[in-house]
Formats: sequence, C-alpha cells, structure tokens
Amino acid sequence: MTDPDGAARIPGPRDASSGLPREPRRAVALLASVGDQAASSLTNILVLVLAARLSTADGFAAFSMVYVAFSVLLGLNMAYVGQTVVLERGPAVGPACRSALVFTGLGSLAAGALLAACGLVVPGTGGRAFLALGAVLPLVLLQDGLRYCFSAVRQPQRAFAADLLRLLCVVAALAVQPQGAGPGRLVLVWGLSALPALALGLVLLRPFTAGHQARPRRLLARDHLGRRFVVEFAVGNGSSQLAVLGLGVFATPLAVGALRGATTLFGPLNVLFNSANAFGPPVLGRFAGRRRVVRATALLGLVLAAVGASWGAVLYALPERLGRELLGDTWTAAAALLPATGAQYAVMGLGTCALLTLRVLSPKATLSVQVVFSLLSVVFLLAGYALWGAAGAAWGLAAGSALKAVAAWWRVSRLPEPEPDAPDPAAARAA
Repeated sequence: MTDPDGAARIPGPRDASSGLPREPRRAVALLASVGDQAASSLTNILVLVLAARLSTADGFAAFSMVYVAFSVLLGLNMAYVGQTVVLERGPAVGPACRSALVFTGLGSLAAGALLAACGLVVPGTGGRAFLALGAVLPLVLLQDGLRYCFSAVRQPQRAFAADLLRLLCVVAALAVQPQGAGPGRLVLVWGLSALPALALGLVLLRPFTAGHQARPRRLLARDHLGRRFVVEFAVGNGSSQLAVLGLGVFATPLAVGALRGATTLFGPLNVLFNSANAFGPPVLGRFAGRRRVVRATALLGLVLAAVGASWGAVLYALPERLGRELLGDTWTAAAALLPATGAQYAVMGLGTCALLTLRVLSPKATLSVQVVFSLLSVVFLLAGYALWGAAGAAWGLAAGSALKAVAAWWRVSRLPEPEPDAPDPAAARAA
C-alpha cells in the first residue's frame, strides 16, 4: 500500500479494515524518537552512576567490565538485527519484526549460556558478575530490540513509553540496594528490572505482529545486510575507541583523559545522531523519489551541523567553575580540545546524514566508506598526536570525520537514477 506520493507505508487510520493503531504525526514522531533515545541514553548513564555509588572500587571495576561486554553485544545485535528491521517496508514489516525478536531471543540465549560458562570458570566477583549477565542477557537484549521494531512500524511513541518504564524501574531497583552490594547482585537487579518494560513492549507491539509467522533463518542468509552492518559497527565504532585506548600506550594519561572528557561533553549530540540512524529510515520511506530523500537528509545534516557547532561554542564559553563541576580536574585539559571536538561533531552531523541517505537508497554502499575513512581517522589521530600532542589528536579526528562526510556525500551524488517503472501491458493494449 502506498501514500499518494508513491511511498510505501504501514496501513494507518485511513485503512479502516486493518484495525492497526493510528500513525502519529511527523512532529510527534520526531519528538518521541528523540525522547526515546534520550531515555535509553539516560538509563545507561544512571546505571553506571548508581553502580559506582553502591560498589567498592573493585566491585565497580568488575561491574564495568561486564557492562562493556554487554555494550559490545548490544551494538552487534543492533547492527545485525535492528538496522535491517528499520529498512523493511509495507507488508514485510510485521513478519520481519517477529523474526527479529525470535532471532534475538535465540541468539541471546546462546550468548548468555557462553557467558555463564565463562563466569563459572572465572574466579571471584568478576566470575559471578559474568554469570549474572548470562542469566539476564535475553531480557535486556529483547527489550532493546523492541525499539527498532517500533521504529519499523512507525510507532516511536510506543518505544518511548516502554523505555521510559525501563528507566524508572532500573533506577528504583538499584536505588534500594544496600551499600557495598556485589557486582553480581547489581547485574541481576539491573537485568531483572527490564521485565516490566519488556512485557509492556510486547503488548504494544502485538497488533503489528499478530498473525505473522516468524522466520529467523532468513537472518542467516548470505545476502543478509546485517553482515555488512556488523563490519561497519566494528570498524566505525571499534577502531576509534581502540585508537584512543592505544594512545595511552605511548601518550600521557592526561591526553587520553582529555580526549575522553571532551567527547563526553557532547553526549547530547550522540542522542540526536543515534535517533537519526535508528528512526530515520522509516520516516524517509514516506518520501517518493531519490531527490526528495536527498533534500530531506541534506537539510537535516545542515541542522545537525549547526547544532554541533553551537553546542561546542556554548561549552567553550563555560566559566571554569562550571566546567570543573562537570569534569573536575580534567576540565582544564579537555577545554583546550573543545574547538576541535566541536568541529568534529559539526561535520559528523553532515556525515551521519550522508550515511543515512546511503542506508536508505543503497544500503550496500556504506561499508566501503565506513571502513576506509574510519581507519583513516585513526591514522590522523595518531599522526596529529605525534605532531601537536592532544590538540593535534583531536584535530586529526575532526579531519577524519570531515573527509568521511565529503566521501559519503560524493557517493550519494554518484548514485544512479532509478529506472522508470515499466508500462502496464494491459494499459498499453487498451490505449
């Protein structure tokens, strides 16, 4: 079924026979998408803050290792399953969502069993924490996977409701834990607190998946786009993180801390970028024609670039007293990097929207851009540090992001025009 402009859409209130809930207006959908991503990001931040306050130094170190392992598994599941679900359109959305949830459940059970086995082998509190993660992994991965299903069916306000409940439950559950609670207990409480949000999300998604058959094996096909997206995730996110960590081998800890601190201050922009990636494809699917999609993403890119530059200017103008409230003693070193980091996030806004355009119009075109220019950013980071210290490293990252944005938009400009629809033979004979 299509809109008047020819774009595929999920049956909405105009389809009286479908019985599906009403699609929200674009402004409501946009606000709900940003709110959902903000709730998810705030959940991750508060979990770490509460765990740090409740744990001993060694206990929080064990909890942090477990949370890093979970973050990696979450990113892999997002790339392999979530990013492919949001590209589905029309009647295929319902079966795709059901298949994605079944695949996530089975995969998380296998990964959880492996983590639990590792936890039995590793001694001490760290082993018990990994054992707890293995027990709750299916709950937390399924609850997060629902967000992408809601994006595919164009119901971001339902994802927002489920993730807001997740935020409230996890904060309440961790807040009542005793001081000095072990990392294993905290991981169990954190994971089990996802049950109410998971139950609510499944109930809210049921109208869109009821009556559809799950086919999880389709996600193992050789041509499944998730394989490409996993490589992009590993290169795009992992390479820069490993480069910064590797910088600590021959750089001073102050330089690494300054880079980390400056990047942390731009956390709100990460919320916007992640919202564009997670909820952009279904919205852009409403536009008919390549030119309309490109115009929309180019406008969004300019807006994000302006927001990034403005946010960097606001941070740079902060008084030192307020800066120290945010980063403590790291503020002085991080503040010197804010111009470079602000420039990096400004061009990242343009690059994110260029990659989003390719993701919608030609999903296979993003892999080469991500691999080549993510690795080039690492080279610029290391070369910049060798020449000009921490400031050079920050400007190296900015240069790498700028080149990636230029390359991605150039790739968009080189996309071939879609072939016109073939004429209907019956209509030709009638004419």
